[in-house]
Amino acid sequence: MFERLIAYLDSIKARDPAPRTRWEVLLYPGVWALAYHRVAHWLFEADLFFLARLVNHWSRMVTGIDIHPGAIIGRNFFIDHGFTVIGETAEIGDNVTIYQCVTLGGTNPTNGQGGKRHPTIGDDVIIGSGAQVIGPITVGRRARIGANAVVTDEVPEGATMIGLKARSTLVPAEDWVKEFLPYGTPCDDPCAPSRDCVEKLETELKALRSELDALRSERQPVSAKRSGTDD
Repeated sequence: MFERLIAYLDSIKARDPAPRTRWEVLLYPGVWALAYHRVAHWLFEADLFFLARLVNHWSRMVTGIDIHPGAIIGRNFFIDHGFTVIGETAEIGDNVTIYQCVTLGGTNPTNGQGGKRHPTIGDDVIIGSGAQVIGPITVGRRARIGANAVVTDEVPEGATMIGLKARSTLVPAEDWVKEFLPYGTPCDDPCAPSRDCVEKLETELKALRSELDALRSERQPVSAKRSGTDD
């Protein structure tokens, strides 16, 4: 058990450059929220729903993170900072990183029954701050959800989702495979398609300006000639 704790703390240090020691990581609200959730989930699985909720409410009060006791969470889950909400039927894989103010929310079931209504997050997924992942969708392995993105559709493996409503940057997974992408928000290679589009627009704008200058140059002699005739 102690070895598993050390491995977990080291996995967080590998993803966050801020802490100097494991002791600092032990003070993280995300670490405590996950510890409380393990207890709450064990109680929930034992049908001790009130006690599970009691632990959940205490955890939310002291950490600012609300994880429903029914949520299933894998190994090395890391919530950086807090103010995150994770719904009852959410399923989270291994080595998932979530930044602050993220919601793994549900949708209203059409049949009026609970059922699966929260997302399933694959292994090694990174969800940027403020992102909202809503409904019983699957976020594929190694996907990245950019900051403030709103995701309501299936996310392919390795895709990077940005925007409102979120869209893929269409970067092939084989062209963008890294061990870890901080904040789930690409700032270089994955934005190449957008950058190419901007460069194309700038080129077209430059060409239009050149054509406009040429038209102005052609009209100037005509205007000058007319002015001389009027005199």
